[in-house]
Amino acid sequence: QVQLVESGGGLVQPGGSLRLSCAASGNIFSINAMGWYRQAPGKQRELVARIIREGTTYYADSVKGRFTISRDNARNTAYLQMNSLKPEDTAVYYCNADGVTTMSGREDYWGQGTQVTVSS
Repeated sequence: QVQLVESGGGLVQPGGSLRLSCAASGNIFSINAMGWYRQAPGKQRELVARIIREGTTYYADSVKGRFTISRDNARNTAYLQMNSLKPEDTAVYYCNADGVTTMSGREDYWGQGTQVTVSS
């Protein structure tokens, strides 16, 4: 059984920073890509940032230059460093791991979500 556990959310003032972590546990052989999505009230879930195993990254235009995604393949963990946070970054942030290979095959997994609130 693969589980993704997120941490690091919270309340921060505009201009502040937060660092999210997502740790994948279970009998994992490899993970193709890890990413962060977010969903604000009344809006669709959107991709924020994604990193492929070899290190290639993708960022939504709205976070380029402010957010940095990284991963530790040995620990099956991904991080999202969020700087210069804006009120519009307020959302529930979800970790996603796609192409997770275990003895059972290859599947995608989601974390439970962590709330990020940017407000003065």
